[in-house]
Amino acid sequence: MPANAKHANQATMKYFLVLISFIFILQAPAQKTDKKLQKKIEALFKGYNGDIGVYVKDLKTNKIVAINADSVFPSASIVKIPILVGVMHKIQSGELKYNQPLVYRDSLLYAGVDLLGSFKDSEKIELSKAIMLMLTMSDNTASLWLQYLAGTGTFINQLMDRLELKNTKVNSRTPGREADRLKYGWGQTTPFEMVLLMQNIVEGKVISKERSEQMLRLLGRNYWDEVAVSKIPADVFVASKNGAVNQARNELLFVNGRKARYIFCICTKNNKDQSWGDNNEAWVLTGKLSQLLWNHFSN
Repeated sequence: MPANAKHANQATMKYFLVLISFIFILQAPAQKTDKKLQKKIEALFKGYNGDIGVYVKDLKTNKIVAINADSVFPSASIVKIPILVGVMHKIQSGELKYNQPLVYRDSLLYAGVDLLGSFKDSEKIELSKAIMLMLTMSDNTASLWLQYLAGTGTFINQLMDRLELKNTKVNSRTPGREADRLKYGWGQTTPFEMVLLMQNIVEGKVISKERSEQMLRLLGRNYWDEVAVSKIPADVFVASKNGAVNQARNELLFVNGRKARYIFCICTKNNKDQSWGDNNEAWVLTGKLSQLLWNHFSN
């Protein structure tokens, strides 16, 4: 094929892809604000001593509530969902195997109360169990190990860019993101982007349908279920991840009940109350929000 004809074909294909994307956007369901629910949430947030962002999406009606939903917040341990995506990408490509044995080394220890950190040097653990520890127990030693195995924060951030999650990033141990780490910590995200990522997982659009379903099952085994998850009836499926540091408390839930099917993410930062008891202001508020949403969508 002559070079000029080849270039013309490439230009035509690019135009076609842009046109298809534009048509898809036009045909996408309109997202309307649930004004009644938004007023209830705004009233709930009134007087809070810190900064709040929330994004709620009803998957049945496509209605939303967005309050500071595009503001960037410290992700805390919610960053472990992007890490999960990175690991699953390596499994899909064959670079890792879900049940392959790994050898733990003392050099991997992240000081704290992690289960993996109690392992002796040279003990073996399956990759799948390290993933379980990262998500179920929010084990930081396992998570940092998996971040490395996933191709480091650099590769994970590239995956987030491909998913159009421009503000969702791994900062820790990621070259070029030192300033962001000082500002946001391990990672950063927005309520909207976390809901979008969870929705794509729910709809089987992240990596593949098989991997998305696998991720959803893994996210349905959260040990830390005493705040938002505790407000959902025990016979309802919930996939969730939470994150907490002194000045930021976050939670992300996908709730799938008989009548209710929704996703929400609440992020907080600059919290005045940095306590770690059950009466922490952010946690109490998160519980009230979860209860409000369940009552709203299930009735």
